[in-house]
Amino acid sequence: MKIVVAEKIAANAIQLLKDEPGWTVITPDQITGGLESVLPDADALIVRSAVDVNAQVIKSAGKLRVIGRAGVGVDNVDLDAATKAGIAVMNTPGANAVAVAELTLGLMLALARHIPRADSTTRAGKWEKKSLQGTELRGKTLGIIGLGRIGLEVAKRAKAFEMKRIAHDPFVSEAVARDLDIQMVTLDEVYAAADYISLHVGLTPQTTGMINEQSIKKMKKGVRIVNCARGELLNEAALAAAITAKHVGGIALDVFTEEPPRNSPLLALENVIATPHIAGSTNEAQDAVGVQIASQVREYLKRGVIQNAVNMPSIDYAQYTQMKPYIVLAEKLGAFLAHVVSKTGSLQAISLRYGGRLAEWKTELIRNAAIQGVLNQRTTEHVNVVNAAAIAGERGIQVRESKKEKASGEAGDMLILALKTTTEEVEVRGAVMHGDSLRLLGVDNIHIEIPLEGNLIYSRNRDVPGVVGKIGTILGKHKINIGNFALGRAGEEALAVVQVDTPAPEAVLQEIRTVTDIEEVHGIEL
Repeated sequence: MKIVVAEKIAANAIQLLKDEPGWTVITPDQITGGLESVLPDADALIVRSAVDVNAQVIKSAGKLRVIGRAGVGVDNVDLDAATKAGIAVMNTPGANAVAVAELTLGLMLALARHIPRADSTTRAGKWEKKSLQGTELRGKTLGIIGLGRIGLEVAKRAKAFEMKRIAHDPFVSEAVARDLDIQMVTLDEVYAAADYISLHVGLTPQTTGMINEQSIKKMKKGVRIVNCARGELLNEAALAAAITAKHVGGIALDVFTEEPPRNSPLLALENVIATPHIAGSTNEAQDAVGVQIASQVREYLKRGVIQNAVNMPSIDYAQYTQMKPYIVLAEKLGAFLAHVVSKTGSLQAISLRYGGRLAEWKTELIRNAAIQGVLNQRTTEHVNVVNAAAIAGERGIQVRESKKEKASGEAGDMLILALKTTTEEVEVRGAVMHGDSLRLLGVDNIHIEIPLEGNLIYSRNRDVPGVVGKIGTILGKHKINIGNFALGRAGEEALAVVQVDTPAPEAVLQEIRTVTDIEEVHGIEL
């Protein structure tokens, strides 16, 4: 494995990667000819915020499997290009949560007690005790917008200051908030009740400019705002006007729309505290961020464990261990089905149904593996679990999922996969049995059980005597040894799946097709 670390991260993070036998780690001081010069044979790229991982950089990295961002924001990574190339992009949310939370509380205290002005006036020889009279955090209402890792850490610390804590986050359950004695409210209720508002949301079309002229009008007079999240959350002109009109009592900003800020109207105002995007800049946080991203990249390259990915579903190691056999099952069912379905019709839809425990899981990786199995048999593009859904979407293929509890007579944890083309629709059923044995359990309405591995020959025929014997005779004549021979039938139709020790050449398959009453034959390598 070759890992390119394009920006400085903690020394122990570098060592974590170097400790892997056979791994080569390229550090920033070794990159002398530009990033593209070291990427063509790289398996992983680790960056911070300065390196621009654009489409051209990604194009130059033909082997790249993962991009690790040591930090939260991924603005410097072209996610669309990475996804299309099948590259997982990971970040490290939460590694600097304590650092950001501590600065947030520090800025709140600085606003409450006028600390920057007290320092500067005292240094200037003044003694302005009366004009510097402040307020306490105790008893005030803190409105937290975004109750993720950082928002929760802020809430925990605000409790020590005896603040009333309210929060708005549509993606956090009431139970989580209730355990920490946080009241969940609507966004307008935060605006109306909060003495302090702290922002901890990501940048989306819905959150861009959320603190604007209209939302400020809903806030209490004298409200103080702290933003250690994203500069684009604020309309700076509207805030400057509100501070000048004394509707907003003060703001503290660690982030700006333009960094460094050159034209911000806020910097000319007295009740504004500005810091240069340092919320996550502590020795402890920087070590944690580096070690976390190095660990995530290592786990992905070694075991396929996807953590904190921003362009695909993420799961922890325990979940991955439990789910991995079904991810492999889904891919093999997809590959099997792609061979079985006629190539004469264009693919319209891929449908998945999950039974038993699978119905309770996050199934995106299983879904993507099934799509991968199908499309890698039908397209020239390299499809993997990162780009499978995107490629299906680009090709106009509908992907449908449904979940159901175990039905009577069915294997408990069953995966059902169907392909619909312009000419037909075929369904296969599979399960993981006896620990890790991947089994085909049926095709359409015909029950048949055989391991999903190795070299298979699939045939459909009219249910009449002699067909099975003729298939065996042809294989024996060509010295193709049979390992398993599974049969199934329904009504007048029958099918056989033969597991053989070596792939059957096309000439042998063609000879089987000449047998009377055989309707179709396919060779499948899994």
